[in-house]
Amino acid sequence: MGIGEKDRPNKKIKFSIRPAIIEPEDEEEEEEENGDNDSDSELLIHDSENKGVELMRDFTKLELKPDHGNRPLWVCSDGRVFLETYSPLYKQASDFLIAIAEPVSRPQLIHEFNLTPHSLYAAVSVGLHTHTIISVFNKLSKTKLPEEVVDFIQASTSNYGKVKLVLKQNRYLIESPCIEVWEKLLKDDVISRARITSSDLGLLPELMSEEKEARFSFEIDPAQVESVKQRCLPNALNYPMLEEYDFENDTVNPDLDMELKVNAQPRPYQEKSLSKMFGNGRARSGIIVLPCGAGKSLVGVSAATRIKKSCLCLATNAVSVDQWAYQFRLWSTIRDEQICRFTCDSKEQFRGDIAAGVVVTTYNMIAFGGKRSEESEKLIEEIRNREWGLLLLDEVHVVPAQMFRKVISLTKSHCKLGLTATLVREDERITDLNFLIGPKLYEANWSDLAKGGFIANVQCAEVWCPMTKEFFAEYLKQENQRKRQALYVMNPNKFRACEFLIRFHEQQRADKIIVFSDNLFALMEYAMKLRKPMIYGGTSHAERMKILEAFRTSPEVNTIFLSKVGDNSIDIPEANVIIQISSHAGSRRQEAQRLGRILRAKGRPLGRSAIEEHDAFFYSLVSTDTQEMYYSTKRQQFLIDQGYSFKVITSLPPPDSGPELSYYHVEEQLGLLGKVLSAGEDMVGLEEIEEEDTDGKALRRANRSVGSMSTYSGARGMIYMEYNGGQKKHGGFVQTKSKPKDLSKRHFLFKKRYV
Repeated sequence: MGIGEKDRPNKKIKFSIRPAIIEPEDEEEEEEENGDNDSDSELLIHDSENKGVELMRDFTKLELKPDHGNRPLWVCSDGRVFLETYSPLYKQASDFLIAIAEPVSRPQLIHEFNLTPHSLYAAVSVGLHTHTIISVFNKLSKTKLPEEVVDFIQASTSNYGKVKLVLKQNRYLIESPCIEVWEKLLKDDVISRARITSSDLGLLPELMSEEKEARFSFEIDPAQVESVKQRCLPNALNYPMLEEYDFENDTVNPDLDMELKVNAQPRPYQEKSLSKMFGNGRARSGIIVLPCGAGKSLVGVSAATRIKKSCLCLATNAVSVDQWAYQFRLWSTIRDEQICRFTCDSKEQFRGDIAAGVVVTTYNMIAFGGKRSEESEKLIEEIRNREWGLLLLDEVHVVPAQMFRKVISLTKSHCKLGLTATLVREDERITDLNFLIGPKLYEANWSDLAKGGFIANVQCAEVWCPMTKEFFAEYLKQENQRKRQALYVMNPNKFRACEFLIRFHEQQRADKIIVFSDNLFALMEYAMKLRKPMIYGGTSHAERMKILEAFRTSPEVNTIFLSKVGDNSIDIPEANVIIQISSHAGSRRQEAQRLGRILRAKGRPLGRSAIEEHDAFFYSLVSTDTQEMYYSTKRQQFLIDQGYSFKVITSLPPPDSGPELSYYHVEEQLGLLGKVLSAGEDMVGLEEIEEEDTDGKALRRANRSVGSMSTYSGARGMIYMEYNGGQKKHGGFVQTKSKPKDLSKRHFLFKKRYV
């Protein structure tokens, strides 16, 4: 869907056929006079709105152009645009729409896009002019361009560039060449509160040395930059801020001696994304969206080498910090003394007299507000006081989280570049990136990259695993949500399907397999039963790296189990099979991120010459007739919109599979059921991480956690349950007898227990 604002008015194209209503000054009098007519008025307004929607969706009056067969676009008056992928002009039209509109859905034959104020703001930010957008639309559209669309494009692009956010000597300035706009900003309540009047720069116009035009400016509080940028968005003042960094003429900040290596050759789509960022010789702040495995790291390193100023790179966990440091050394000529890592376990500093360099750290390390060691406090103070040329944000979709968004105001940077594969969040805060970072500069088409061989050709499958009779009976009885989830995750048929897939891909194809589970109880049971290594939140950094290295290099380690800590930023190019046994409800982003672990393009092994053969496989194991079926459908929506399709497999493992797979006998299944039911709630729940997509180490060291006495006593969450022959059963098990209502019948030693 297009980038709009949640709970905020959004300037999408709207039509109202509602009749003008004059509201009286006294609302109470109006209510008394109208009486029961309120419901009739509301019904009339509702009918008018419905008619307006129907008129917007009525395309019978659109006149086709004589040569409409040669044109690939259908442009609707409500801002939707449809692209025919079989048109000879598909490539050119697709590049144009990516620049000006938000992709909604891109299946095989028809792609849907949506015009939004933010998408048009992004279009003019990369150099497209209003008349150019309208002209190209007219050339590509099968019908005459609707007047509503023309008016909307003009209104959304007319004010771009009239307000600039500039960083000078660690001070944020708001600049405008138009005194009318400048005065309007000063009159706004939000901006006036953020203004610093003690060092006011706006009393006299400042002459720009290059452009020779008057420039009016004033300083704002760095802590209020986010609210000021949000206030200037199209849904408010409609003066979207221009953030550009003239790095070539920056003589204040020292240069970083760093170039791309000769062997670093960006692919065409990577060059195109960088051209959107450096279109006019300056660096624009914004977001680049590329699929996992498509080379986001090379794009980030290339941007840093072009700006040649100090760079702060933020990642989600310590493993990805190590990988980013490796990528900088792999693709650039940076020296070891010019790059340092700042994590809980590694606090490096620039060696020697280094004026400019690259610091790679985590969002947690910057945003953490608790007590630090003296060494950490010194390093974080240096990071916050330095004026960074480039702020590189990996997995930028995590930035809108309440804790992580603080890194934008805590650090000062001239240019911000966000990188992600999934510009989507379930809480709809993804729209906040428009003012936290900047507009979306480029988004690649997953299907096109797969056809070009730049990412793997993945076969997606949903495996339906029927619940066994005993497990399904307990599932229906259970009211505890955690226990219900544990029952459908630990379904013996799902376990057997997982084991069958692991054996098939290990023994017959020699594949590398990752098994994902958000449920820690299932993760441990599966991994220990199948004797495979696992990584979860409690795994130390050293052990994680040891397991990942063995997975990459050892022929003996072909399968690893990962919890949700493996969703983001872990680079495992050798993996080509994903088996998902448990997930985080209906998260579309998690589904796409996990698929991304196997999207790195693979070389075709000997003996596999079929052109259409899939070289990677994604299996989602689902227990039928449970809540997991609903979640699975919701999770797949993002990937379906990217052009992927899921095949449904209903006979796995094959019917002839016998005791060679686990939990074949009913006795084994009942033993597993007893283990699930006897486990405490703190054992069967999902893995808890303090903030989304973090390693959480700093927070765990500072915060107290809540646990049960059974856990602290070494019982590992197990609880005592009594079996009773027939009285007051609860799901076949009885915990304790309830107290009798008549206290006279109670034993004399316990009569006063409940008094």
